[in-house]
Amino acid sequence: MRSFDKLNFITAGMPLRTGKGSYVSAFDVLEEMKLDGMELEFVHGVRMNNEHRSFVKEKSKDFVITAHGPFYINLNSKEEDKIDASVQRIIDTASVASEAGAFSITYHAAFYMGGDKDTVYNQVKKQTQRIIDVIERENINVWIRPETTGKPTQWGDLDEIINLSKEYEQVLPCIDFSHLHARTAGEYNTYDEFSKVLEKLGKEVGQYAIENFHGHLAGIEYTAKGERQHLNLEESDMNYKDLIKVLKEFGVKGALVCESPNIEDDCKLLKDYYNSL
Repeated sequence: MRSFDKLNFITAGMPLRTGKGSYVSAFDVLEEMKLDGMELEFVHGVRMNNEHRSFVKEKSKDFVITAHGPFYINLNSKEEDKIDASVQRIIDTASVASEAGAFSITYHAAFYMGGDKDTVYNQVKKQTQRIIDVIERENINVWIRPETTGKPTQWGDLDEIINLSKEYEQVLPCIDFSHLHARTAGEYNTYDEFSKVLEKLGKEVGQYAIENFHGHLAGIEYTAKGERQHLNLEESDMNYKDLIKVLKEFGVKGALVCESPNIEDDCKLLKDYYNSL
C-alpha cells in the first residue's frame, strides 16, 4: 500500500474546467491549480478503457488517486441477485481502480431496509468477507472503504464503519464529514466533534487509519431526514475551517476528496486554507 507524507486535496471526478476533455486535460487542470489528484467516479458503472487505466496509473506517480464505486450497491438487499451484483460492483471497482494506480476505493454499502442494526451489520460483514476473499485471491492491492452515509435509512454511521474496519485488515473507514453532519441533522460540525471523530479513529482502528486517510467533504443541505444535496462550502453551514484545523493538528495524511458542485474551486479553497495555518 502507498504511504503518505502529507494530506492531499483531490477532486471528486475530473475538474469542471476539463469540459468535454479527457483525463489528459483533467490532469493538466489539476497541475495548473496545484491540486493533488482525483477520485475516479464509477458511480454510474465501472467503465474505464485500458488506455485510460495506463495513463492514470502513470499519473499516479505524481498524483493521488482514489475511486468511488457505483451508487447501485446494497449489500442488504432483500433480493439475492442484487446482493451478488453489489458484491461484484465493489470487486470491479477495486480491480479497475488498482490497475489505474488508486490506493483506496469507497462506496455506500447498504440500506437498513427496515432491519435492525445488528442483523444488518452481520449481513454487511458477511458480504464484505466475500469481497475480501476475492481481493486477496486476486492480489488486488487497494483499501476497501465503506463510507459514512448521509441518511439514517442508510447503513453506515460512524460506529458501524469503524467496527467493520476492525474486522478486516484490508478495510478502513472513508469518513464523509458532510454525511456525518447531515445524517445527524446538524451535529458533527464543531472543533470538538471533529476532534472526537479522529480520536476515535486513531484509538479504535489504529494510527495507520490517520496516516492512510480517505475522507470526503462538501457543503451540504439536509433536513431531519438527513442529506438532501451537496452545496458549495461557502453556501452551506459546514464548518470546514475548524475541520481543516483539526485534520492538521492530528497530522492526518492521505486524501481528502472535495465533492462540492464547484469541485476544483472548493478543493483549492480547502488546500489554500490548510496551507495558511
